[in-house]
Amino acid sequence: MDEEFLTLGTARVMVSNVTYERAEEMAGYFEAVSGVDSVEFDDTEEHYKNSAAYYNITFAGEDDDEESLAAMEEIKNYISDMDAYVVSEVGKDETAELEEQMSIILIIAAVIIVLVLLFTSKSYMEIPVFIIVFGAAAVLNMGTNYFLGTISYITNAVAIVLQLALAIDYAIILCHRYMDERENLDVREAVIAALSKAIIEISSSSLTTIAGLFAITLMQLRIGRDMGVVLIKGIFFSLFTVFFLMPGLLMLFGKSIDKTHHKSFVPSIRAWGRLIVKTRWILAPVFAVVIIAAVVLSSKTEYAFSLNTVSTDKPSDERIAMDKIKENFGESNTIAVIVPSGNYESEKRVLEKALELDAVTGVTGLASTTVKDDYDYTLTDRITPQELSEMMDIDIDVTRLLYKAYGIDSGQYGPALLNVDSYSVPLIDMFMFLCENVDEGAIELDDDTTEDLEELYGTLQTALLQLQSEDYSRLVITADTGEEGAETFALMEEIRAAAAEYYGDDVILVGNSTNAKDLSDSFGDDSNKINIITILSVLVILLFTFKSAGVPVLLVLCIQGSIWINFACPYIAGDNIYFLAYLVVSSIQMGATIDYAIVLTNRYLQLKDEVPPKDAVVTAIDECFPTIITSGSILTIAGYLIGFIATEPVINAVGICIGRGTLISLIIVMTVLPQLLMLGDKLIERTKITVKVKIKKPASSKPSVLVLQGKLTGGSNADIKMIVYGKSDILKNSKIEVSAAGAEDVHKLAEKNDREGESENE
Repeated sequence: MDEEFLTLGTARVMVSNVTYERAEEMAGYFEAVSGVDSVEFDDTEEHYKNSAAYYNITFAGEDDDEESLAAMEEIKNYISDMDAYVVSEVGKDETAELEEQMSIILIIAAVIIVLVLLFTSKSYMEIPVFIIVFGAAAVLNMGTNYFLGTISYITNAVAIVLQLALAIDYAIILCHRYMDERENLDVREAVIAALSKAIIEISSSSLTTIAGLFAITLMQLRIGRDMGVVLIKGIFFSLFTVFFLMPGLLMLFGKSIDKTHHKSFVPSIRAWGRLIVKTRWILAPVFAVVIIAAVVLSSKTEYAFSLNTVSTDKPSDERIAMDKIKENFGESNTIAVIVPSGNYESEKRVLEKALELDAVTGVTGLASTTVKDDYDYTLTDRITPQELSEMMDIDIDVTRLLYKAYGIDSGQYGPALLNVDSYSVPLIDMFMFLCENVDEGAIELDDDTTEDLEELYGTLQTALLQLQSEDYSRLVITADTGEEGAETFALMEEIRAAAAEYYGDDVILVGNSTNAKDLSDSFGDDSNKINIITILSVLVILLFTFKSAGVPVLLVLCIQGSIWINFACPYIAGDNIYFLAYLVVSSIQMGATIDYAIVLTNRYLQLKDEVPPKDAVVTAIDECFPTIITSGSILTIAGYLIGFIATEPVINAVGICIGRGTLISLIIVMTVLPQLLMLGDKLIERTKITVKVKIKKPASSKPSVLVLQGKLTGGSNADIKMIVYGKSDILKNSKIEVSAAGAEDVHKLAEKNDREGESENE
């Protein structure tokens, strides 16, 4: 449609608390503004109601033309002191407004991130390390967007904040590991040990996030791929800086970190852990009931597919104006119908049938555009020489000659030459032919007629540019329905059916309602595809991480339950939600917040080999709390900041859903997940994936000890399991102490036993 037709800029203006006389004066002023083509206003309730005037203004140029922009600015200045509301694409700069809002969000988010890190850190000098790592990753990601050619302004706006929020836990995990190792090792060894222990945990966490982001790249809507690619790239750069830059920074700032240690501000929550253990038979069943309810309620949540119908707590000025106009004058929806050009009679019939539909309030096309107020002729009506003579005040003999010339030029010799007075031609075609002959000097008209012809020619040219191209005609239908919904979609099918009677399958519907219908039709497939790919990818990653089939099921159940609860909230609140927010956030929430579950589960499984499951749960909750609360609170705050400040509907919806979803996931991970790990302990053990290695018994009869080669560092208390050939009671009731310094002596001891055949008391 943009390629084939000229679309003039328009504005909908409502001025409240004004008399009709004053409203009429204002209509005259608007029409006199340079750059305004026409103003629709009359004394009907469609334009004046409840002391409010409603104007449909059409500009002389397109939305971004200078004359349109200047006219819009003059109109806004004129009504600036009035109770006025304006809805228009002319002069609207969403990108600039969004960049300003996101700059504010980024500054506030940066301050909050620093405060959270100060609260959960063990040393003040950790903060500069985090800032350098985050900054480097963000700069690398945003800079390499250049190679993508173009990215959505929405993606560009949220990428930095989401990248920091999604990837911040990688640096936190490595830093916390380093601080633990530093208690017993020098800086260099502590960095090496921390990196070797954290790399698996960080890698698995990042893979789940990447899996979720990859899923949204498969959306039919292009912005899914756009946002997914940019954020995946951001995750990789975050990993790169954590693995290759951060270790060097920790060594560089090692002494400063040691000197700036401070008392931990994070309280111990062992009491909370004990409460979780005691209530496992209560909360776990409650969680099961809540999940079932959330599944049902989330399936009833209403999804919006048009930005103008999304529920939002932070509406833009234009959205406020739109709602005010809707409240007073009702809905107004425009649907364009594109059909092959050349058949004026068919166009007229389609417009007539459309106007008969209950919801349709007006139609526009060449077949409905009148020529002069004094006549009822439309541009496509067929007129005779006598009718043209009366309309244009041209001598009848001249019009007869004109019609004969037209007939000969178009190959219609019979009607034009044999019975010219009854020969009729579409008015628009005859006007164009007449103007061509006047320009060429073939026909001379008096000054008044020439002036009228030039005025009509201007109207004709504008109409043609807007409503007809070489191959297509555009019919514009206005209805009093919303931009989406069952009623609107049914109306679209009725309009399509009316046009199909004359044009078959060569009918194209264009407009916000068409977009909403297409997005609605693809939403189900996109949703199922994204959810299935995200869940399966995460399950596979967790299976390889924990080497147990039971653990991935429990973890995914918790986070998927959080997602269901998240998207049941709009239904409970009576709001709808923009469909893109669901598609993006459901994958991000699964991929990102399952990291918290991984951290807690990994620590629990390590502790369970040393202490009873109940004690392991209490300790795991207490030890993982600083890492989880740091990352989780930052993502939650970042999401809510975006939602509360941004007025762009897509970003607003995504921010609110991310903030709420992360908070729900945090609560479930710190309450329900530990209980499920305890209750599912047998499931975890029975579904472990183990590799059995058969060790051949030595041929020698001399007793020997198989020592698993490795290095013990730091202080450790552990049960050492060995396979002993020979006397099986040599280690009975024995206590073996191995120090860091003497770890290698174990190997010498085994060799000595093999040489001397002595194993008792060794």
